Amino acid sequence: MNKLFVEDIDVGGKRVLVRVDFNVPMDKECSITDDARIRAALPTINHLRGQGAKVVLMSHLGRPKGEVVESMRLTPVAERLSELIDAEVKKTEDCVGAEVESAVNAMSQGDVVLLENTRFHPEEEKNDEGFSAALARLGDVYVNDAFGAAHRAHASTVGVTKHVAQSAAGYLLEKEIRFFTKILSAPEKPFVTILGGAKVSDKIGVISNLVKNVDCFLVGGAMAYTFLNAQGIGVGDSRLEADKLGVARDILAGTKKENVPLVLPEDHVVGDAFSAQAETKTVSRDGIESGWMGLDVGPKTVEEFISRLSSAKTVVWNGPLGAFEMAAFAEGTQAVAKFLAGCAATTVIGGGDTAAAISKFGLTEKMAHVSTGGGASLEMLEGKELPGLAALTDT
Repeated sequence: MNKLFVEDIDVGGKRVLVRVDFNVPMDKECSITDDARIRAALPTINHLRGQGAKVVLMSHLGRPKGEVVESMRLTPVAERLSELIDAEVKKTEDCVGAEVESAVNAMSQGDVVLLENTRFHPEEEKNDEGFSAALARLGDVYVNDAFGAAHRAHASTVGVTKHVAQSAAGYLLEKEIRFFTKILSAPEKPFVTILGGAKVSDKIGVISNLVKNVDCFLVGGAMAYTFLNAQGIGVGDSRLEADKLGVARDILAGTKKENVPLVLPEDHVVGDAFSAQAETKTVSRDGIESGWMGLDVGPKTVEEFISRLSSAKTVVWNGPLGAFEMAAFAEGTQAVAKFLAGCAATTVIGGGDTAAAISKFGLTEKMAHVSTGGGASLEMLEGKELPGLAALTDT
């Protein structure tokens, strides 16, 4: 990756415009329920402050669709960040304009300012040239540390780079790219990929890109039922992408041709409703009856998956194996996660729901790397170039 890193640039006394990913979950009272994404940005923020930079942070929060939404203001984020760095973080009422420029120009070295939600402006997601230039006026150099938004060609991730002298990757972005680049170019073998989640269509690109390099695919989650049905196995009322059965057959044929096992569940934990209060039972691979839906992999499947993982040197996991949010259907995901937490393999967890599951089980620190970006990690695994990365200054 021949891009500038934050350590490569002289930031002393300069205004450094930093794109972070502070899209944190909040409750109805606008209290942050998980500050992991804020803490993930601390190495870059602390480095810049230590080098005497004036740190100007920008982020989105939620999907306000180009309008000001009071519940999506970044005020709680500024308060939490102030606690984490033990210094005042000033938050502006907007992210562009004369008042914002005045606040930034009044900064001293080591100060931190957080701009208001960039997505309050429709121009952000349109990568508007004028909006990009307005953001760029707030910094002498630009640092992207928002892996979770690096797959979006927005003004704050791509457009702004055209209007500053230098653009570099922050520590978090650098870490994410290094892990995924290693996996894609030279993974230590055996290399096992675990795929879950709802849709086969979401994973087509991943399977196609990894099939030449991976030793085994382990498939769970709702997407498994499309694969099973494509083989003529009844899946009851389980979630099914009926229009992707042909695609599933093509994938099965392709992995077979490459002699790469694609391991599907041998048994299932089923429920009579998608509910925490559902009646449940465990059934065999072809034992899901009408009126029942598969909501987790069963114990035989967990045993088989762990057996396959036991010799792995590299494991990538994207997508939970069941509806882990409900205790009755969390066992499969949790059991595999606990095994990985104690194994010697390099374990890389795709962001989104998989990262949420690992966090719920208290195992984040036990993994080699838990990605901060669901969509971005998926696109990396598909072999796509991320716009936010491509836009950075080359070395």
